[in-house]
Amino acid sequence: MKTITIEGQLRTEHGKTAARLLRSQELVPGVIYGGAQEINFVAPAKALRALVYTPSFQFAEVTIDGKTYRTILKDLQFDKISDELIHVDLLEMVEDKKVVAQIPLKFTGVASGVKAGGRLVPKMKSLKIKTYPKYLKEQIEVAVDALEIGGNLRVEDVKDENYEIMNSPRIPIVSVVTTRALRQEEAAAATPAKKK
Repeated sequence: MKTITIEGQLRTEHGKTAARLLRSQELVPGVIYGGAQEINFVAPAKALRALVYTPSFQFAEVTIDGKTYRTILKDLQFDKISDELIHVDLLEMVEDKKVVAQIPLKFTGVASGVKAGGRLVPKMKSLKIKTYPKYLKEQIEVAVDALEIGGNLRVEDVKDENYEIMNSPRIPIVSVVTTRALRQEEAAAATPAKKK
């Protein structure tokens, strides 16, 4: 799985004034949770871009004062006006401790309903799962080959023995719908031809 590296520094100053000063230097304050202790740090905004602005799920190795923490993204805060990243929360990976993460879905294959003229409509982009760090992966693959027109796959159809899926089981994740062109063809076929 893809891992990005971030060089950070321990944060000693706290409060709004200190945070504003850091942001003026293009540094983003953050916290690493989940390990033996919470770690307050700052990192360059530029270094965090690869972690924040991507649809991929990935690890971040954050080095602070010579110690490296293996983490995943937990939460983000953006400025309401400038839309700049103003705070980042990371979750430290501890091998024997389960973590909750959002893993992107990847639909594989070609649905039989699409071959018949339908259109594949993804309803969800990711699933919220609980698992041990060793089982984390970039995406959850879902085969859609058997999906017919009007059919859908639900959260409960996704099977992975290493994951406890936290989303409601009945929520549809992908469906195949009839396209307008196909509806027109069906309507034309159902209407009897007029006699001349």
